[in-house]
Amino acid sequence: MTTLFLIRHAQAEGNLYRIAQGQFDSYITALGYKQIDALAERFKNVHLDALYSSDLRRTRMTATAITRYHDLEVHTTPRLREICLGVCEGMSFGDMRNYDPVQMDYFNNDPEKWRAEGAETFTECTERLMSVITEIAEANDGKTVAVVSHGMAIRSMLARIMGVKSEDIADLPHGDNTAVTLLHYADGKFTVEYYNDNSHLTPELSTLAKQTWWRKDTGGRDDNNLSYAPLSPRENPEIYLDFYRQSWLAAHGNLNFFSADWYLTAAKRHFEREPNSIVGVYRCGELIGVVELDCEKGAHADYGWISLICLKPEYRRQGFGIQPLGYAITQFQKRGFRSARLHVSSENTAAVRFYERYGFEKLSEEAGAGAPLYLMEKKFK
Repeated sequence: MTTLFLIRHAQAEGNLYRIAQGQFDSYITALGYKQIDALAERFKNVHLDALYSSDLRRTRMTATAITRYHDLEVHTTPRLREICLGVCEGMSFGDMRNYDPVQMDYFNNDPEKWRAEGAETFTECTERLMSVITEIAEANDGKTVAVVSHGMAIRSMLARIMGVKSEDIADLPHGDNTAVTLLHYADGKFTVEYYNDNSHLTPELSTLAKQTWWRKDTGGRDDNNLSYAPLSPRENPEIYLDFYRQSWLAAHGNLNFFSADWYLTAAKRHFEREPNSIVGVYRCGELIGVVELDCEKGAHADYGWISLICLKPEYRRQGFGIQPLGYAITQFQKRGFRSARLHVSSENTAAVRFYERYGFEKLSEEAGAGAPLYLMEKKFK
């Protein structure tokens, strides 16, 4: 008999930003590293003979929880990857719903029916996982192994083993980041001792404790998932300028030195180069914010520039800001940049704390309109 600990990866940026990661190679978050610490302590005194992992960054980093106290080689394979989401990779969950609401409903509630251009089906993903996990089990007969993989992939495999029909997938809960499932393999069959156990995480370290979309009664829907659409500053100058004014007021408390013509001219230039560089941020169809990116300013030094992130006042300090910031970071990562930079007024202490919380560091202080500006950077590492 082979004993297998099947482990979901720690929180990655896509989980934080509410983005469909699939096989997009996300980075672990600050919370994710704390989850890895807790996972390492859970397995500190557990005997293990071998360690396997998906080859994606977020699983390989999670596997270091095992190697912290166990001298084991990490065997990586793309066969343990998350389901490939095709055109939906890197989309926000809000954008996925807008892209095809019927298919998004299938994705959450009857996944075998889900289809997207360039994507695996859930059946194909399940077959891939079952095949590689079976090979690992048979190659380690009589041993105990740890396998690090991904949430949807693990869930689809568990549904097969436990006989859960696709239309009843809500009966099989989602696993938390670093949740552990214990399988046994003997006589060509898997049995489940327990699944999705996150007892090593305190509520403060749990990803799912801070979210509601995964609960059975939601059907996977979360109205707090934001979506994005190009917002032309040429066609909608007042909308764009209104958000920029709001951002300026939040930073400075007045409109002194605010130059509408200068900012609008720059915005038109950014949008003409790349329409996705200026987007409206939407919640349930309501325009609640704007994001503006400049992909040219720092291209020579491999960084993307965030010109503007602004939400309506009633949506600030409500936990929404991380999603448009995640949109910006994901766009830069897709383009191969190594970091993101921005200016923030030294007077805007709330914004400074927000960016510091999510990995931005102060590089320098520069003269600004009315108050010094902090140049801040988040490195992608």
